Amino acid sequence: MGDDKLAIDEARRAAQHESVKAQVEGEVNSEITDRAATKATRDESRKIDNVAGEFRSKAVDEVIDTEREVQRSRGLARVSQIIDYIFWVIYALLGMRFLLALMAARSTAGFVQFIVAVSNPFYAPFRGIVASPSTDSGHTLLLPIVVAIIAYALAHLLINGLLRMLAHRKTEI
Repeated sequence: MGDDKLAIDEARRAAQHESVKAQVEGEVNSEITDRAATKATRDESRKIDNVAGEFRSKAVDEVIDTEREVQRSRGLARVSQIIDYIFWVIYALLGMRFLLALMAARSTAGFVQFIVAVSNPFYAPFRGIVASPSTDSGHTLLLPIVVAIIAYALAHLLINGLLRMLAHRKTEI
């Protein structure tokens, strides 16, 4: 009989515990619902609006800065393409003049005269820097053209490097 009393008393205590637990849960849920339903005070609303405005302003500024960066990079990329084209034309003219001299092309030929005339402004600063060995049959190794091509290649790399540095500036985080 004593065991039955103990079991009944334990069951009653468990039922009371569950009842109190359910009541506390209900009160907590009710309090959470009330807090969520009540409007923020004016001061809180003002703070929320200020923070939201700051975030919005930062986002807009970031988009504007990114767009400017993209536009500047596109412009510098276009300039780089033009510079590449100009240097490749210079390389082609100097290379053609080098090959024509190496093959002992006739200087009276129209094409040879054209190449010499067009490439002279690019070759003139380097003329006479080093001797140009030649053979008895007229084949000449124009070493100043090789020096000119190397100098123009270095200038080309320098200019493109500067443009790349300007186009891909590091931004602050």
